[in-house]
Amino acid sequence: MTVDDENRPERQRVTLTGISSRAWEHPADRGALTALRELRGFDDLIKAFFGMWNERGFRLSYLAGAIRVDHRQYPRVYLRLTEAARVLDVADLPELFVEQAPMISSKAIGMDKPFIVISTAAVEKLDDDELRTLLGRELGHVRSGHAVYQTVMLMLTRWVTNISWLPVGALAIRAIIVAMYEWWRKAELSADRAGLLAAQDQAASIRLFMKTAGGGDLSQIDTAAFLEQAAEYEGGGDLRDSIHKLGMTAFNSEPFPVARAAELRRWLDSGDYARIVGGDYSGRDDDRGASVTEDVKAAAAHYRDTFRDSPDPLLKLVRRVGGGAANLAGSARDWATGRQS
Repeated sequence: MTVDDENRPERQRVTLTGISSRAWEHPADRGALTALRELRGFDDLIKAFFGMWNERGFRLSYLAGAIRVDHRQYPRVYLRLTEAARVLDVADLPELFVEQAPMISSKAIGMDKPFIVISTAAVEKLDDDELRTLLGRELGHVRSGHAVYQTVMLMLTRWVTNISWLPVGALAIRAIIVAMYEWWRKAELSADRAGLLAAQDQAASIRLFMKTAGGGDLSQIDTAAFLEQAAEYEGGGDLRDSIHKLGMTAFNSEPFPVARAAELRRWLDSGDYARIVGGDYSGRDDDRGASVTEDVKAAAAHYRDTFRDSPDPLLKLVRRVGGGAANLAGSARDWATGRQS
């Protein structure tokens, strides 16, 4: 704990009693999750197929080589976990481990009993509000059920490596992994929202992205300039940059920090964060009535709006070409109608 943490007055955070993970899930993430949840027995099949060999091994590897957090080991981290869990109304705390790693990182893995792992860099470089945000993010993953599918993705990635000598099998699994990566990037955006709700500190969320991108020292990093980077990344450059971005993201399971910061700012600007903290959110009791159709429509609307509004040069070109093709088709139709009349 830093001197600043000790002198900073404790902020009062609103407890989001009974909140459903649907309240913070990104539309594209929620659409995929709702569809998967409707496949009765799918989770049990996944757990049975993958869990019999791997889940216990995952946990044992951290039990053997990391530090399990509780009130005796890393008590500061444990306190931040309990605070984040209280705000998100998580009654059963998942196990938390700290592993030796020089980069700020965190993950939630496992199936029957997901657990959280954070790096020693996160413990050392994050202040209390940033750490609470990070842990809230992973609690969001656990609450949404992301840990199950992330574990599957990790295993599939290993399989691709193991069967790379089989071109057909590798291509098929690679296609599945690309689709899962696209969903996972949206799942990370959902978790960012959960982290913000857990800490209820907008500045801490942005600082966390900044530290993830540039290390722990923010004395020479400017928030406005950092967000300007996001705007340039999303809309700057030309078609060559767009092609590079496609290559950079296709097999990347996480959005880049500047893009995550910009997306979280958009969510804040939408008013959804203020609405939830104000007490207007979907509860867990309403989850059974969730409509697959409506969630899939919301996901489709997100991708449609992204395509329509994106400043990316490649998408701009596709819109122009598509519009030109539509105009050409309309002209041909009018010409044909005129000839027939």
